[in-house]
Amino acid sequence: MQRRHFIKQAGVLAGAALASRSTFASPTAINVPKGKAEHVVFVWLGGGMAQIDTFDPKNRGNSKATPKLAGSEYDTIDTIVPGVKFCEHLHRTAKLADRLTAVRTVNHHLVDEHAFGTNFVHTGRLITGSTTYPSIGSIVSHVRGAVNPDVPAYMLIGYPNVSRGPGFLGAKAGYVYLVDTESGPAGFTRPEGVTSLRVDRRRQLLEPLTARVPNDSVVAQYRDAQSEALRLAGPDFMRHFRLKDESDELRQAYGGEFGQRCLLARRLVQAGVRFIEVSHNLNFINGTGWDTHNEGQQNQHLLIEELDIALSALITDLEQKKMLDKTLIAIGTEFGRPAAYDARGGRGHQGSCFSLLLAGGGLNHQGAYGVTDELSKNIVENPVSVPDFHATIHAALGINPALELFDNARPVPITDGGKPIAALFG
Repeated sequence: MQRRHFIKQAGVLAGAALASRSTFASPTAINVPKGKAEHVVFVWLGGGMAQIDTFDPKNRGNSKATPKLAGSEYDTIDTIVPGVKFCEHLHRTAKLADRLTAVRTVNHHLVDEHAFGTNFVHTGRLITGSTTYPSIGSIVSHVRGAVNPDVPAYMLIGYPNVSRGPGFLGAKAGYVYLVDTESGPAGFTRPEGVTSLRVDRRRQLLEPLTARVPNDSVVAQYRDAQSEALRLAGPDFMRHFRLKDESDELRQAYGGEFGQRCLLARRLVQAGVRFIEVSHNLNFINGTGWDTHNEGQQNQHLLIEELDIALSALITDLEQKKMLDKTLIAIGTEFGRPAAYDARGGRGHQGSCFSLLLAGGGLNHQGAYGVTDELSKNIVENPVSVPDFHATIHAALGINPALELFDNARPVPITDGGKPIAALFG
């Protein structure tokens, strides 16, 4: 009787614990806004965009004076949104500020180092020795899949990196990438003379071997990824990369190689790709890219102007094609820059207060969100963590930020306690 009683009581306690855990961890237990966006174009400004020189300008400084005067490198201009100002080199984007929100109070408290910042803004998690967390691109593509099954869910226009990858989700949640707009993704164009019939025969030869792979193994993930690559290979997929199909006028409106990447992102949105990351740290046209230490600061305006041309063209193009409300544009960078200059007139790193940006996606945009002090160093109103920023992207896509994925048997919420910016919904 005692043994039977113990088993009965243990069963009741276990059931209660499971019920309690389910209530606590359930994605539906938290009331969050739910947007209707279908796609994300995530623009990555590698190196650390100086918020005080772009979307959160303050009083003019002077990088060449002795002693140097802390402040913005450039003059400010009004945007179409009353009371919101951008730097003078963002004059095209300023005219579209009612379609976007510069989130001025993003912050993290990491060591201000590029690898840590890149990983954190992509994954929303600290680097650990035991777990490789998935990027936001992999999470979105895993949860929502491609809009059109004939294309990948996640594409990267830039160089691959573990911070952009699928982490514990495995190869199926990975990306297809290309490093320039001329060549397109490698490996998806069949060699001349290889017909569809020959591809089918090769696939048939592989099937007996791949069928032996256990479905719950790591190798099975790569088998599935290979199968997907074989399915996509060919002219039907590659036609989406023919930028020459666009008018000369439109291509010129987007500008140089970075702009062409943004134009390609729009084409991939049309094709049904769910998440596209576009990297802007490609040419280092000012010598250092967005990492504006030392003399790199002096030509930073060239980068800002390039961003202004491409971003304004992308917003306008999507709007004219009636796709802006369904496409969320997000700008990410690993940290910001302090108002004070270094000894040679550049800027250091600042993660305690910086700006990221959201545009389109059907959000209730207001030009800017959050208030910083006179040097864009300290947050005065409405701080936004990186997990909050991720949660806002997820919510815009109709994904609950409390949704749990599983690293083996361990549940992992897709954001680390992130909450969407409520003011952007409604």
